[in-house]
Amino acid sequence: MVTSLDLRAFDEALDEDVELELEDTALPLQIAAAYREMHPNPLPKKIYFHELLRLQAELIKLQSWVAHHREKVVVIFEGRDSAGKGGVIKRITQRLNPRVVRTVALPAPSDREKTQWYFQRYVPHLPAGGEIVLFDRSWYNRAGVERVMGFATEDEVEQFFRDVPEFERMLVRSGIRLVKYWFSITDVEQQMRFLMRIHDPLKQWKLSPMDLQSRVRWEAYTKAKEDMFERTSIPEAPWYIVPGNDKKRARLNCISHLLSLIPYTEVEYDPITLPERVFNPDYERDVLPRDLFVPERY
Repeated sequence: MVTSLDLRAFDEALDEDVELELEDTALPLQIAAAYREMHPNPLPKKIYFHELLRLQAELIKLQSWVAHHREKVVVIFEGRDSAGKGGVIKRITQRLNPRVVRTVALPAPSDREKTQWYFQRYVPHLPAGGEIVLFDRSWYNRAGVERVMGFATEDEVEQFFRDVPEFERMLVRSGIRLVKYWFSITDVEQQMRFLMRIHDPLKQWKLSPMDLQSRVRWEAYTKAKEDMFERTSIPEAPWYIVPGNDKKRARLNCISHLLSLIPYTEVEYDPITLPERVFNPDYERDVLPRDLFVPERY
């Protein structure tokens, strides 16, 4: 449920948004120009920021509703490397309370975790009442990277496909609202984004040997994705595909869709008044040593 909102109160936040939106500043001109040619109809920045702020204001209402009614929400973000999962998660969480909304991005399983029930390491991260959990990749690693890269046997993959629908039905029956997004990009788009990361020192950390292998095995990942959709999109927790070639439109579309899935309403709170400071005429503030202070270089 997305409602209209007076956004004037958010004008002061534009500097923060501009800082977050700085992209491709260190790219060679040739690559930057080629990427612009691939996207000849960019969303105007004014419209993008206006809509982003409006949707983020609605996310704040959603957060309040979840906390007030002790709801439990899980949102899964899957997709190929560089598809834009991290970008939309940043915009969702940007203005929210990390005590209510948290992101889970688990590393590769340890030797001990490899011997556990497959879903076991994910269960501790599921939400309690009043929480929203965003999974930046999830138990669907088994259907994707583990399967394609040979980290799981065919028997393990088959067992996963048999288990995951019932596992997710259990989550839904327990009161969790489960939403699953797949960010979809083209082969050419991923190639360009990888090149941009290679040439941008601020983004090189995002590239791993596994990411590079995903380029080699593009078709294998496509077949795995299609199999995953067919066997794990269930009425209780269907997959939703977000076209991701246009980053900004993908973010807005995803956030708007997420808001439309949850029947949140505005929570009424008592007006907040700032209490008067207690003043003690006998109190003197100590002068602290200068070496305790951070140098004022700016």
